Amino acid sequence: MIRNLRLNLFTTTVILICIGIVMIYSSSSIYAWERYHDSFFFLKRHLAFLFLGGIFAFIVMSIDYRKLKEVSHILIFIAFALLALVLIPGLGREVSGAQRWFRYKFLSFQPSEFANLAVIIYVADFISRRGEHIRDFFRGFLPPMAVLGVTAMLILLQPDLGTTVAISSVVLIMLFVAGVRLTYLFSLCLASIPMLYLLVFRVAYRRSRIMAFLNPWLDSRGSGFQIIQSQIALGSGGLFGVGLGHSKQKLFYLPAAHTDFIFSIIGEEAGLLGTLCVIALFIIFLRQGIKVIKNAPDVFGYFLAMGLVLMICLKTVINIGVSCGVLPTKGLPLPFISYGGSSLMFDMVSIGILLNIARTGEYP
Repeated sequence: MIRNLRLNLFTTTVILICIGIVMIYSSSSIYAWERYHDSFFFLKRHLAFLFLGGIFAFIVMSIDYRKLKEVSHILIFIAFALLALVLIPGLGREVSGAQRWFRYKFLSFQPSEFANLAVIIYVADFISRRGEHIRDFFRGFLPPMAVLGVTAMLILLQPDLGTTVAISSVVLIMLFVAGVRLTYLFSLCLASIPMLYLLVFRVAYRRSRIMAFLNPWLDSRGSGFQIIQSQIALGSGGLFGVGLGHSKQKLFYLPAAHTDFIFSIIGEEAGLLGTLCVIALFIIFLRQGIKVIKNAPDVFGYFLAMGLVLMICLKTVINIGVSCGVLPTKGLPLPFISYGGSSLMFDMVSIGILLNIARTGEYP
């Protein structure tokens, strides 16, 4: 049974990655030729990141995942250091007003992706060590909130509200399942509302995104442009799509067609059936992930698997929701499918850890 679980999880991930390879070339080839005179520009980079991600996934799959408990604090301090260093002018690379990347030649690294993994490992380790005190405010709730608070603050300085909301949601769900008092969680959510209001409605570009989400046609050539073009792509595909490679929206109409809005191109070229197949694959992934969680041999593995599955599925829901216009625009890629170096590599590392937990569950 466990062998079938690992095989199903691995197979589902490989299928999603293969869909990503095909769609990245289809959605980016013309743009890549126009800008870099190489239609394979983004595909070659994606394959390079895929290769690196495969190596890292194999490494974490080869060692006992429980060894991550021993380095959870070290990983957190490394994450803090990287998140701080990327904010230093000259070290971090700024793109469209956001300073989130380290760049060396064709390689780029986004420390917030590493921070997501580090925080999940830390919280899983904390819950496994402090299980009996998890309902205590000072010993069970405050320490992970302090780590999350520092991480969130550093990511917000980049600025990146989408990643902050994602990792915060994952941590709060993990603590809820662990047994943290609902009064603590409710009070925290209530106290965060004024801050969220300031971060969203007092920042011009975020406020315009919310307005575009509510009515994109109010500014159809500005803040609402992406959402409108995304919906046109999805609507143009119909039931069966216009055919692979025949998308019109990728012809410089839909920005970020190979990254944040690749789901829209899938909808245009493969139609409703294509998008439903992708969604079905992620549902299968979620089911297999839940089985890994249930079969985890210890508390650390249980919560580590839970955090990783939650993060991947949450990013999936947000990306698809944004593409369909049911959620405000956020810069989160579609796991395993979108073009993106750090995101793809750490998603693959997450799969390596999940396969490791599943294998260990077979031989407790």
